Amino acid sequence: MDIVVARCGALDVHKRSVTACVRTPRDGGGRHEQVKSFPTFLDGLEELREWLLAEGVTEVVMEATGSFWKPVWYVLEEAAGLELKLVNARHVKQVPGRKTDVKDACWLARLLEHGLLAGSLVPPPVIRQLRDLTRYRKRLVQDRTRESQRVDKTLEDAAVTLGSVASQTLGKSGRAMIEALIGGERDPAVLADLAKGRLRAKTPELVRALHGRFGEHHALLLREHLDHIDYLDAAIARIDDRIEATIAPFAEQAKRLATIPGVGAVAAQVFIAETGGDMSAFPSADHLASWAGLCPGNNESAGKHFSGRTRKGDQWLTEVLVQSAWAAARTKDTYLSAQFWRLARRIGKNKAAVAVAHSILVIAYHLLRDGVDYHDLGGDFFARRVDPERRTRHLVAQLQQLGHAVTLTPAA
Repeated sequence: MDIVVARCGALDVHKRSVTACVRTPRDGGGRHEQVKSFPTFLDGLEELREWLLAEGVTEVVMEATGSFWKPVWYVLEEAAGLELKLVNARHVKQVPGRKTDVKDACWLARLLEHGLLAGSLVPPPVIRQLRDLTRYRKRLVQDRTRESQRVDKTLEDAAVTLGSVASQTLGKSGRAMIEALIGGERDPAVLADLAKGRLRAKTPELVRALHGRFGEHHALLLREHLDHIDYLDAAIARIDDRIEATIAPFAEQAKRLATIPGVGAVAAQVFIAETGGDMSAFPSADHLASWAGLCPGNNESAGKHFSGRTRKGDQWLTEVLVQSAWAAARTKDTYLSAQFWRLARRIGKNKAAVAVAHSILVIAYHLLRDGVDYHDLGGDFFARRVDPERRTRHLVAQLQQLGHAVTLTPAA
């Protein structure tokens, strides 16, 4: 096979060490191979970088093993003239029975020098920071949800069924009642009188719901739950502020994405954080959908088609796009809503949401690539494409199959 990369290096990265293999041309023909091991301390990684530069290496490859590759990548990307490539470990399988760190590194180097490796997307530093922030915010929101569920369980343990009357246990009214319970108030009528707004119309039901077996043990647990929720609310607010500052250079792209039905500010931020906002990294919308794991699988052999379920992709992006699809389904007179309900009747709502998420992804790709805002095709898009005469014949045939005699009279 032809040598595509004359001077290449490959790294087998672990938590405490990095095994590096460098392959260069040998004087008189052939290939010269060197293998060294370096600690993952910063000085060790800097020594690795200097060794690669001294050997004239122009391209380096490493596997995406957990998060261990990140500090190695960050140190090496500072070197001018050194092209880095990150590959999926599942796509680079070692020869069975020959599994060592040295052989892994040498095998990667041989694949790289022949141009057989496709690199993964590694965004620039500002996008990596934005990605860390949006992912951490999601975890904080999930933590808050779990803590809110603990509040409900503690109240139920005390036979206080506030959640069966109030739509939001931790709304203004619910929070005031819980604080009063923690403070020692046990009179259901007094507690129910703390209701605000429309909840006051349910005062008799509240009195019954707040008559429970609330004790000091429940008060202690609820105090901890509420304090934790307050902490999480403050942390989410701080992260939101930092995200707003970090995404400022991409404000125009985020604004365009928010014109898509179902896509809010948070979804736009996540899209930019996960994809980088630069669609030139993807040759087409199909490539982006495949990378995100939002396209049907292609599994065919000997004329037989097997499962076409979607492949594993960027779960953070997929989740927010599916959530946006559900939100788009609730919009009025939009193309995405019409697409969702048209598909839901045939394949079910869950699969329809995935299909609409794919459509949102394709739309976002073209908006960012072409620098335009979203233009909706309308909720009657599919109805306009139907041939009235053909549709009429189809419906008449269905009625005739059911044993009906059909006579059509044109409307006035």
